[in-house]
Amino acid sequence: MQIVQNRRRFLAGLTTVGAAAFVGARTASSEEAPLETTTVRFTKSPGICIAPQYVAEDLIRAEGFTDFQYVDATAGLASTAMLSRGEVDFLVDFGTAFVISIDGGAPIKVLAGVHVGCYELFAHEDIKSVLDLKGKSVGVGQNLGSDPHVFVSAMTTNVGLDPVKDINWVTSEDNSMKLFAEGKIEAFLSFPPEAQELRARKIGHVIVNSITDRPWSQYYCCMLASNAAYAEKYPAATKRVVRAILKAADICVSNPERVARLLVDGGYTEQYDYARQALMEIPYAKWREYDPEDTIRFFSLRLHEAGMVKSSPVWMPAVLQGRT
Repeated sequence: MQIVQNRRRFLAGLTTVGAAAFVGARTASSEEAPLETTTVRFTKSPGICIAPQYVAEDLIRAEGFTDFQYVDATAGLASTAMLSRGEVDFLVDFGTAFVISIDGGAPIKVLAGVHVGCYELFAHEDIKSVLDLKGKSVGVGQNLGSDPHVFVSAMTTNVGLDPVKDINWVTSEDNSMKLFAEGKIEAFLSFPPEAQELRARKIGHVIVNSITDRPWSQYYCCMLASNAAYAEKYPAATKRVVRAILKAADICVSNPERVARLLVDGGYTEQYDYARQALMEIPYAKWREYDPEDTIRFFSLRLHEAGMVKSSPVWMPAVLQGRT
């Protein structure tokens, strides 16, 4: 019962801080509540689609945070586990990872959507759609439960396939893109800059592009979340972090060249051209157009259908709409 109550409190407060940040964005700093803490910790993980997090470092420092820290992490459920344990204060990661963690009772508060779309499902030429994945081999990295496994499971469920029975999931220590390029698997979910590289090398083709293809293009890919205790104890600090992250998303739109150079210089990727291309393709400006609650609701339904979350999604929309 306590876990359910925690989830309900979290979902009931979803996006409240994020909305407050934009009310405050028009207010002079002198009129804002003072920072309750000057310390903030983020995870640091591979992946250039979360560029706003790295762009935001200087903006966060400018908000008055004197102790900014990165903690090395692996994207996905490993990072959300660190967030729930209080080992970091904020995390930019996939909405699906937050849904699974919340379902498990993790004390996490989703604050805002950061961008729509970044992943693309690549397949070899004989596969034309997600339905054609039935009986095919799909690479998902080193283990089931990885972000590619979760996303593709949601996609297959959405078209009526059973992700447990109908897909041949392939786990490997080798990179899935390498296995795909060598013809050892038939499909895999790519993240920037993998898609840009595969297109340049003319390997495979895209059967789902979350930037352009519905329903995936209608929901956030990466979202900003905090440890619930941090957000509750330090509301002014949380508000300023949200503001900095979303300002950083706008910088990714206005100056992709500068951001791509930052990513290369920071060691997040080696290929400037692919990074720049990815930044120009990902619709960072669309954080204004969608509702984070809808994203959580959508993926909770898909993952419940896939058997990846246990809680009935029936209560979730009611809570999201403010009813009890």
